[in-house]
Amino acid sequence: MAGRTYKTQAVVLRSLRFGEADRVLHLYTLDRGRVGALAKGVRRTTSRFGARLEPLSHIELLLHEGRGELQTITGVELVQSHRAAREEPYRLGVGFVGLEAMLRLFPEQEANPRAFEALTRFLDLLDEAEPHPEERPATDPLVLSFQLKLLWLSGYLPHLTSCAECGADAGLVGYSPRAGGAVCTNCRADAIALSPAGLGGIETLLRSPLADAAGAGLSPRASREALSVIASSYEYHGGFRLKTLSA
Repeated sequence: MAGRTYKTQAVVLRSLRFGEADRVLHLYTLDRGRVGALAKGVRRTTSRFGARLEPLSHIELLLHEGRGELQTITGVELVQSHRAAREEPYRLGVGFVGLEAMLRLFPEQEANPRAFEALTRFLDLLDEAEPHPEERPATDPLVLSFQLKLLWLSGYLPHLTSCAECGADAGLVGYSPRAGGAVCTNCRADAIALSPAGLGGIETLLRSPLADAAGAGLSPRASREALSVIASSYEYHGGFRLKTLSA
């Protein structure tokens, strides 16, 4: 075959049926960033690849680059299956939010090792996360923290220590995606309301490692406000909404 084959680590972000037995995979790779790949025959019961190519899986791949847009998977080794996350409904819902955030914020074939490290760390922690089936996965502190860190890596870090409009360092009452940060009472015209607890919760999640997100002590209101800041940032800066945030 024309082209070349290379090896890289990857996380399966999305899997779509293609033809009678194949799947098209959306991958985030360590060496190439976002990649689309074809897994031939993977839906057949005899496929040696099938169980290793589920969403959330952390794998090592052999990928063949041909002439088309899709690369072809020629070999797969499992690094972490993340079965514990995949088989528990609440954890799976949290995981899908994180995977969709990666899909939308990092759409290019451009390596970003820090984003890949954040993704694999998120999935490792998700395996051990405490399920809260009475709550929405979208407001889980782990996935809120993960998305805030992805916004930072994408260049959209919310400015929260002073008013993004006038520079005032007190009386912050909202968040303006247009201004890129918190705003005070005098500059709140187009802002999303933020309580002191919400503002403090977002700051805590931004400052802390992903492993500390569950212990951040966010109230339900603070979690909802953090989610509003994240969603409005996606819509203003990226022009998209995550489907998983409305689930």
